[in-house]
Amino acid sequence: MLQDGRILIVDDDQDILVAGKMLLKRHFSQIDICNRPEQIPVLLAESRYDAILLDMNFGPGESSGEQGYRWLEKILAIDPQAVVIMITAHGDMEVAVEAMKRGATDFVAKPWHNNKVLATVSSAVKLSHSRTEASELRTANNLLAEVTSQSSQPIIAGSDAMRQALNLLERSAPTDANVLILGENGTGKELIARAIHGQSPRHHKVFMSVDLGAVAESLFESELFGHRKGAFTGANEDRTGRLLAADGGTLFLDEIGNLPLHLQAKLLTVLAQRQVTPLGSNQAKSFDVRVIAATNLPLEQLHDEQRFRQDLLFRLNTVEIHLPALRERQEDIAAIAEYYLKHYCRKYQKPAKQLSLEAMVQLQAYHWPGNIRELRHALERAVILSEHQTLDATDFQLSNRAMVPTVQPEVQTFNLEELERQAVEGALKTHRYNISHAAKALGLTRAALYRRMEKHGL
Repeated sequence: MLQDGRILIVDDDQDILVAGKMLLKRHFSQIDICNRPEQIPVLLAESRYDAILLDMNFGPGESSGEQGYRWLEKILAIDPQAVVIMITAHGDMEVAVEAMKRGATDFVAKPWHNNKVLATVSSAVKLSHSRTEASELRTANNLLAEVTSQSSQPIIAGSDAMRQALNLLERSAPTDANVLILGENGTGKELIARAIHGQSPRHHKVFMSVDLGAVAESLFESELFGHRKGAFTGANEDRTGRLLAADGGTLFLDEIGNLPLHLQAKLLTVLAQRQVTPLGSNQAKSFDVRVIAATNLPLEQLHDEQRFRQDLLFRLNTVEIHLPALRERQEDIAAIAEYYLKHYCRKYQKPAKQLSLEAMVQLQAYHWPGNIRELRHALERAVILSEHQTLDATDFQLSNRAMVPTVQPEVQTFNLEELERQAVEGALKTHRYNISHAAKALGLTRAALYRRMEKHGL
């Protein structure tokens, strides 16, 4: 059976070319021959060879091997992954050794023995295939790392609280410091973690996310450290743990506060030693990851030794980033709502929709206990169910108990003109009559806000 292998033989001796082709064509899928080395660049441009047999000397009287060295260098310049077997005169070991120092894979001496040539070329073809697979795997991994590290969601940050968080992000991202992100559920902790990774020197490596809140205690070590086949019941094959899978990149440990104390101790040991021993193995493996952790626990609970190990906390929070709740950054609600409104219209192939002023007032007045996640889901539902181009307050099922006053609460009216006046006046007062900020909060341009101020005598 023919092996999948493309072989090129370069020699100025026609007998060697014919003999080599006759021998190898019974074993490999493609055999090309060449008696003029200056044709090598053209041949390499037309096809990639799994093995190249290259003579050391061309022309009568040549025996120094310099021609072979020169063409070896040119081949490797064209294809650094090329597998080159040098053809040397019998007993010319010094020349062969020097060629291998310069990048040749192996050599065969002429006159050759057929079995020796077949074994050497077969090994070379296997090496070439391994190099190709490794190169393709690296390319695929780099692409995967790039794709998984990127986030299609922008970080919308007009409020002072978010700007402070982004300032810490930008200063810490280029370093290798561990980062702890604090914030309620739905505030965008993973989005911030991805942004840190994307702006770090590790951005071309993998971003590995682990939700510790969803990992059962019994599976924690297998999930993070990995295991060997037979390590426990059900371990039917080897498994690489997340720490080793993220080697060279960033490991995001979400909901770190849910980890029990005894597992916190194991995680601390591994992070301190920078080595991990898979379950069922006696061999520790080194790893190099940047750790970003996140939790929704308040600081006072994190500093409770009965709840969280302080030595682990010190290791995780070299830099601490606090993400504000959405109710603490109301000036960002309009921009976030507009972004997701456009996003879901594209996703569900709906005509472009807009928010009515009444709807925007309601969104900005709502307490948002689920934060950005809840706002996103509310907009998604409204886009799917509404049959109108303009979404109004009735398209959002928001609980009145979770409302907070942002305009004059003592005025009870459903008159749209009055609601508009209250919204404009409330936004101006909230932002101390900063027109740009008030306009952004209302989802208006500065010119549109000036028109409404004139209309209502404000």
